[in-house]
Amino acid sequence: MTGPSETGPDGYTAPHVPVLLEEVVAALNPQGGDLIVDATLGAGGYTRRLLDAGATVHAFDRDPDAIAAIRAHPERWPELASEPPRLVLHPRRFSELAQSLREAGVEAVDGVVMDIGVSSMQLDQAERGFSFAGDGPLDMRMSQEGYSAADFVNEADEGEIADVLYLYGEERQSRRVARAIVAARPLTTTGELARVIRKALGHRPGAPKDPATRSFQAIRIHVNGELDELEAGLAGAEAMLREGGRLAVVTFHSLEDRIVKRYLRDASGAGQSTSRHLPLLDAGPRPSFAGVGKAIRPGEAELAVNPRARSSTLRAATRTDAPPRAPRDTKTGRKSR
Repeated sequence: MTGPSETGPDGYTAPHVPVLLEEVVAALNPQGGDLIVDATLGAGGYTRRLLDAGATVHAFDRDPDAIAAIRAHPERWPELASEPPRLVLHPRRFSELAQSLREAGVEAVDGVVMDIGVSSMQLDQAERGFSFAGDGPLDMRMSQEGYSAADFVNEADEGEIADVLYLYGEERQSRRVARAIVAARPLTTTGELARVIRKALGHRPGAPKDPATRSFQAIRIHVNGELDELEAGLAGAEAMLREGGRLAVVTFHSLEDRIVKRYLRDASGAGQSTSRHLPLLDAGPRPSFAGVGKAIRPGEAELAVNPRARSSTLRAATRTDAPPRAPRDTKTGRKSR
């Protein structure tokens, strides 16, 4: 996720540096000749720094706008045309990371960075429908195809809407909000949906946080299958990282961070507990990650420049020589659209 944008004299919009950039670069420690995956390309902030360090980058993004924006400025991305190319674009979901890399002839990588969630570019474009800051169509699709937010709020039954709002937005009054949404159908714009949610929750103008925020987050996560994507992306990174390869994951809310924390805990063996009062059990697979440090959060200097970084968290780990574990069963009732 990046900060606000500035438009230069040539009309090119240059986003600010992404969240926790220096910390991510330190965690990946890129060296000349390294092969690193940027699983969430966005505006290319991480990718640019990795390329400048001499690495070759395979960059993923399911949003066609993100891929098109990089291709539209080859003068800023000469690595696209180098021989061999040092920047390879993958217009795909990062859940397809391992498959896509292998199709490109890559067997192992030295690093993977993932910046989870919606980008500032997406939030700032009202026509994408991710935010109620500007009125736009109820869309929220990162890939710009398939099932949309409008489809969900206008077609799902009240119980399913309530479950999504509670599970992904941690909205305690999810049933009340779901009832209001169903009663107000059809809904076509972000402004309409936000007004319905505010009225259902008794919003007071001037309150520090808009009550529609939780529901918008929940609907976006559901429409894009984001938590299932994250689980699959982490498994793909584990499968492709060579021994000593580094993983860095930036998240923006507790649901994402809990998944990453649990994944690294289990992969490093930290989740296993033993007792001298119990018989010895099969220790299971060897840890596939080590060096799992404490969560890193932005400092005051970064927050002063980019307030959107406030909720961000970085977790990093190093791949061991153990074979990748079998993929987790992620059938949690979530619908991946």
